Amino acid sequence: MGKTTESESRYNDLEKMPVSDLLSSINHEDSLVPLAINKVLGNIEKLILSIVPRMRNGGRLFYIGAGTSGRLGVVDASECPPTFGVGFDKVIGIIAGGDGAIRRAVEFAEDDKEQAWKDLKAYQINEKDTVIGIAASGYTPYVLSGLKKANEEGLLTGCIVCNAGSPIAAVAQCPIEVVVGPEFVTGSTRMKAGTAQKLVLNMISTAVMIKLGHVKGNKMVDMQLTNNKLVDRGVKMLMAEIHASEDVAIRLLEEFGSVRKAADAYLRQKV
Repeated sequence: MGKTTESESRYNDLEKMPVSDLLSSINHEDSLVPLAINKVLGNIEKLILSIVPRMRNGGRLFYIGAGTSGRLGVVDASECPPTFGVGFDKVIGIIAGGDGAIRRAVEFAEDDKEQAWKDLKAYQINEKDTVIGIAASGYTPYVLSGLKKANEEGLLTGCIVCNAGSPIAAVAQCPIEVVVGPEFVTGSTRMKAGTAQKLVLNMISTAVMIKLGHVKGNKMVDMQLTNNKLVDRGVKMLMAEIHASEDVAIRLLEEFGSVRKAADAYLRQKV
């Protein structure tokens, strides 16, 4: 199958286009991304349903990727602890070239066929864990080799790619292929492909954390209270949950550190 992510843009002479046309054209292309994701919701569901029981049994979720794909995995992983109150060791993003590559590209890091498994082994990875490879092209050697080795070691593997019929999708046990078509700027997969990957990552981590019990109703009851905005949100959530005054909610949050723990303690005292 061809690499549609490398196909010629549907637009030309971009440098001659008015800004208004640039924006409307980019916006049109972006609007195609959710439609492409809708076609693979069943594949996303399969991966999530496979991850949840493994994490209930002590497993962890790893993302591996290079460049934009790797950065998106790091972003999603880093947001799970404050949002859902899980440890920083439950969802882990690994980027080719190490953490320095988050800010500055590391030459040829994505072409290393040995480093992904070395990076994963640093976390004492085991058969309870899941590895999701993120690669717009579906060809990145760092990701491909990492998934192959993870399969050999008995881990669950998935992927998020944006070309059909790629080597990475062929290797992953639960492949997700979001074919978004040519980029507005030819080959610039930080655009539609990156947006697709971000949306799918949102779906995976959010649905997994909900099924693991870190959301109640529609509230982030386990979120970390790391700034004034979140403390204020926590107070309001707790007031609604236990029908208490603001002063009581503030006192309970200060004592117990999370909405869930504070609500549970308060309700136990009421019994």
